[in-house]
Amino acid sequence: MPPTSPTSRLTDSRLANLAARQIFDGFGRYCRRFREITCQAQRRFEMQAWHAQRADTLERLNLYRQIVDRTVIMVQELLAHRQQNKVVWMSMKAVYSGLIAERSDWELAETFFNSITRRIFTTVGVDPQIEFVDPDFDLPQLTDPQALYTAYYPDKLEEMVHQILQACNLAVPFADFAGDCCQISQRLAQFLSENQTSLYRIDVVNTLFYRGKGAYLVGRIYTPQGLVPLAVVLLQGKKGIFIDAVLLDANSVSILFSFARSYFHVIVERPSDLVRFIHSILPRKRIAEIYISLGYNKHGKTELYRDLLNHLKQSEAQFEIAPGQRGMVMIVYSLPDFDVVFKLIKDRFAPPKKTTRQDVINNYEMVFRHDRAGRLVDAQSFEFLEFKYGRFIPELLAELLEVAANTVQVEDQTVVVRHAYVERQVMPLDLFLQTADEATANRIIIDYGQAIKDMAVTNIFAGDMLLKNFGVTRHERVVFYDYDELRPLTECNFRKFPQAMSYEDELSAEPWFHIGERDVFPEEFLHFMGLPSQVKETFLAHHNDLLDVTFWQQTQQRLEAGEIITIRPYLDEHRLPQPSDTLDS
Repeated sequence: MPPTSPTSRLTDSRLANLAARQIFDGFGRYCRRFREITCQAQRRFEMQAWHAQRADTLERLNLYRQIVDRTVIMVQELLAHRQQNKVVWMSMKAVYSGLIAERSDWELAETFFNSITRRIFTTVGVDPQIEFVDPDFDLPQLTDPQALYTAYYPDKLEEMVHQILQACNLAVPFADFAGDCCQISQRLAQFLSENQTSLYRIDVVNTLFYRGKGAYLVGRIYTPQGLVPLAVVLLQGKKGIFIDAVLLDANSVSILFSFARSYFHVIVERPSDLVRFIHSILPRKRIAEIYISLGYNKHGKTELYRDLLNHLKQSEAQFEIAPGQRGMVMIVYSLPDFDVVFKLIKDRFAPPKKTTRQDVINNYEMVFRHDRAGRLVDAQSFEFLEFKYGRFIPELLAELLEVAANTVQVEDQTVVVRHAYVERQVMPLDLFLQTADEATANRIIIDYGQAIKDMAVTNIFAGDMLLKNFGVTRHERVVFYDYDELRPLTECNFRKFPQAMSYEDELSAEPWFHIGERDVFPEEFLHFMGLPSQVKETFLAHHNDLLDVTFWQQTQQRLEAGEIITIRPYLDEHRLPQPSDTLDS
């Protein structure tokens, strides 16, 4: 006999209604707390409460899982022995669809429901009967543009800029409001002149985007030639708020919303409206990536999966080993006509690797919660993916079954991948340098060194600095994607290489001194980076300090003292000149 529970006498229909309501209430709790945390961003910026802001960021990242965990337990207790009854779940989905129909964020609500079902059923592939594989609704048109953005028409350029900055409505005054208005106007006039165009109007999102120590005003400029992205960067200085930079090109604004950046904190009534606004100025950026950049990473993952499914319907391309050197910890494959890679943890790691599978998973979790500084690729974790057998070239499938048999299984002419990290595909740095011209190669190797420094000041030590572990984005920025040896910088013991005590010591194949597990010798980095000879001198000219223990120890001291070090996600050429007494110390 089935076990009894307080709900055992309820009909399937009544139980479905109660359970759907429970999931709906769970989603409501998530949204309320997400909004509460996000609303604190403006106050944190005004008060320069950077550590509190970091705590908010971490809480918001953990929030989804916490609410889903709690909701899953409640639904399981309510459904009791019927918790895997698909008839009940089909009814739950129908009821839930009705509950979310009038919500402005129904697409996020569908993803939340999917999170519950997949936790309870561990579905292989997708099940449209109990999941929202395709949306139940069409995204509505923007009926109230003024709720999202304000349109400004140029009578006098500086007067329009004055109105835009005034609308920021911050409690902290500008250090030099008139001067900032003048500089922004000059930058806009210069842009229009250089591009031989004119300005019809500027739409500016009504709320600021907050991340790190910055606040970002985001808009779009209407010109006869089309839309131009606009981003204005506000920072806090010694005397108040000042404009640090003005971005007026798609590449620079796209980098703000990069897959290697931490998520923005921005309040909006209907997320899909803001996503479409951003997509209008960044049409090459995936809808999934925009959702993720705004903190809706779970729904971004849903959109990415839908993109993949739609692509597989239209393409006959097969999965193949991704370009680049083979890794010792991960096996990586991709579709040649789809710009993501699938990374699977191997069953066994060959010596000298001492990393475990759980270590790798923990490092990916750390990256998810960390300030990625524009240098660490954001990875989406997927479970129980299902593909047709013929989608894999035979050589790849054979290798997957050989090195990742615990993760990959073949069942009834389908390939089931039990766990994979999915990331945006980038060109491995070592391959990029093989075909780059001299000027490009030198520019990229300088950015490689800067990537190592950017990670360091955010308390990340890459561990393995081989070029093959770094990639180059389409914007020609260097990012890091190999996390198996990654660790907090403050946990490393940076040492000078001891002098040999004798000639025999110098000739010895083994170290003549004790090396601790956390010991790192920066003087040795150059031997392990694998820099081609044609860029080595450029690297040393710009980043020789990376080979000196002083840089690393001083960075540790700054981090241990609680300093949050600013990393600007834009080029110096976009910055506005400021008097030294305006800038932050």
